[in-house]
Amino acid sequence: MPIVINNVLGQIRSIAASGDDRAAKAKRLAERIQILGSYRWVGVYDVGPEQVSIIAWSGPSAPEYPTFPVDKGLTGAAIQQKKAVVVGDVRNDPRYLTAFGSTLSEIIVPVLSPDGRVIGTVDVESERLNAFSASDQQMIEQCAEAALALWLLA
Repeated sequence: MPIVINNVLGQIRSIAASGDDRAAKAKRLAERIQILGSYRWVGVYDVGPEQVSIIAWSGPSAPEYPTFPVDKGLTGAAIQQKKAVVVGDVRNDPRYLTAFGSTLSEIIVPVLSPDGRVIGTVDVESERLNAFSASDQQMIEQCAEAALALWLLA
C-alpha cells in the first residue's frame, strides 16, 4: 500500500499544481481519492470567511448543499477544530447535513493554509457504517495536504 499511496500523492501534487482549469483539477483530485479507497462520494470544497462551496466532486450526483455557512454540519465542526471529523454513523450525529439519504459514514478533512487558516475541505462519504479506519483517515489527510496547491494557486 505505501507504494500505491506515494504514487497517488505524487499524482495529486502534479494535478493540483498544473495549469488546468481549477474545477477540472478538483474533479480529478476527487476521482483519485474516490478510487484509492473505493468510496462512494468525494467532494472538494472551498472555505471562505462565511461560506463553504463545492469546487467539484466524484460520485453519483451533486451534493444537496453546494454552498452552506461555515458553522454548519460536520464540515463546520472540522473547520472550527482544524482537524478531521470522522462519523461512523451519521444518523446518530445531529450536526450531519443530509447530502445523500444513503450516506452512513462521513469524514471531513480540513485543508490548512501555511498560516493555519482552513481554506478548503475534502469530504468523503460511504454507504457503509464505520467505513473509515485510522488508516483511511491518514490517507485522506495525506491526499488533502498533497492537494494544497489547488487552494494556494486559486
